Amino acid sequence: MDMQESGPEATPLPTPAWQALADHRQAMRPVTLRQLFMEDPVRGARLTLEAAGWYLDYSKNRVTPRTVELLVRLAKECRLPARIDAMFHGDAINASEGRAALHVALRMPAGEAVQVDGRDVGPNVQKTLHRMAALAMQLRSGACLGGTGMPIRNVINLGIGGSAIGVEMACAALEHYVQPGLLVRFVSNVDGADFAQATRGLDPRETLFIVCSKSWQTSETRHNAASARVWCMQALQDEDALQAHFVAVTGNREAAIQSGIARDRVLEIWDWVNGRYSLCSAMGLALMVAVGPEAFGEMLAGCHDMDTHFRNAPLERNLPVMHGLMAIWNNNCLGARTAAVLPYDHHLRRFPSYVQQLMMESNGKSVTQDGKPVAGHTGPVYWGACGTNGQHSFHQLLHQGSQMVPCDFIGFLVPLAASPRQHEELLANMFAQAEALAFGQALADDGAAAAPHRHVEGNRPSNTLLSTRLTPRTLGALVAVYEHSAFTQGAAWNIDSFDQWGVELGKTLALRIVHELDAGTTGMQNHDSSTRALMQKYLDARMGKTNRGTEQ
Repeated sequence: MDMQESGPEATPLPTPAWQALADHRQAMRPVTLRQLFMEDPVRGARLTLEAAGWYLDYSKNRVTPRTVELLVRLAKECRLPARIDAMFHGDAINASEGRAALHVALRMPAGEAVQVDGRDVGPNVQKTLHRMAALAMQLRSGACLGGTGMPIRNVINLGIGGSAIGVEMACAALEHYVQPGLLVRFVSNVDGADFAQATRGLDPRETLFIVCSKSWQTSETRHNAASARVWCMQALQDEDALQAHFVAVTGNREAAIQSGIARDRVLEIWDWVNGRYSLCSAMGLALMVAVGPEAFGEMLAGCHDMDTHFRNAPLERNLPVMHGLMAIWNNNCLGARTAAVLPYDHHLRRFPSYVQQLMMESNGKSVTQDGKPVAGHTGPVYWGACGTNGQHSFHQLLHQGSQMVPCDFIGFLVPLAASPRQHEELLANMFAQAEALAFGQALADDGAAAAPHRHVEGNRPSNTLLSTRLTPRTLGALVAVYEHSAFTQGAAWNIDSFDQWGVELGKTLALRIVHELDAGTTGMQNHDSSTRALMQKYLDARMGKTNRGTEQ
């Protein structure tokens, strides 16, 4: 057994396809990537797929044609094709909440119908896109004025989680396409330092806030919106002028209006759009402002290109499906507990965080859709950073650590900004890292066995995703790859990839604790001794600061 491969474990579900994979795993234990490539000279070209402008090389996974056959059998056994059809038809596949998960409708072309609860949602999607485009063009042209008549030059997105991570990632990814002179920033954290940093150096009279909260109850966003009102009022000195500096994106329209947002400045999001899948909705308004409606439309088209492929391609030729099945194999059969996302493009520096939320909030579950425990492991921990930075940070563990970490290498053949020579070096590093992970270094240069501390075992799996150039369209397709890969993995485990009930408990407890801290109590009846002691530490510090302030 390879030192980085874990021992046998229970299959997630007691089904024939899972059992067949467990049996096959035993046969694959002695097989190495070096051996697989030696036995098949064209393996590197054969185990590849292309779709929507992306090329996936999955040949550096420890799989054989038999492995792929069994993984496809698993996908069929868990009714993945039927689940895909159900999603695209607007069925309530988010079972625990009784909702559709129809983010694919957000990027369907105008006129393409899809129904939720007997109603075609397409017209409302197009109406919202037109409203977004009108506001974006006003902002980009300088025609959008603040309450004092000064043009808006700064846009700050207030949101957290799915209301921020995706759009912030996309703004960084597409910064090459951002209109000069228009500043777009983000505030997520309830820590006031985040707001202070985002507004530093800005003029409130030239600043617009986009308040993004599907429920309009998100605590962090409400606090930051309140801070934004105070910050604006210090300059405006006029309540009536405030409305010109706020836009809302929410599914709770009346609550937003009651809190002071102008009726014509509320953009809609629907309950069939999950937060982490909402980039293509009105939650992406800050991105549309930054890159323009045309580029935003290109991103939607890229998503739709991959959606169409995912919906129609046979499983064994389906790029997102195969990406998801490789993750299943590495996690459940080879024992990988984490996965690294390694974009070799500085513009995608926030992409690992985006994938982290997408995968871990979607598939961080341990109960099946029918309420039974999953016997084996579900979602692995996703993490990563840009190459080549990561090579001087954590790649040591990837190559010589005691645990196996499957990697996704993501790159582009043509650079946006770098010199051709620098880009060539960047890609050379990416190709080399994948090769080193797969094959290691068994011998020293003179043919002798390498010293133990220099030995690099190899036999560690990776995918490589390549596209020609980073454009709005290829970014959209890449986003859809990971969305549908997450769906594929969730289907294999029979879990609901579209709810997130685990997030709610912490929110509930935080609300209770903040009330107790406000009252100056430690909630002795409600909390454990550790939590009470931590609360008391804070109360003591607060009292100390108050005393010092009084003495001064």
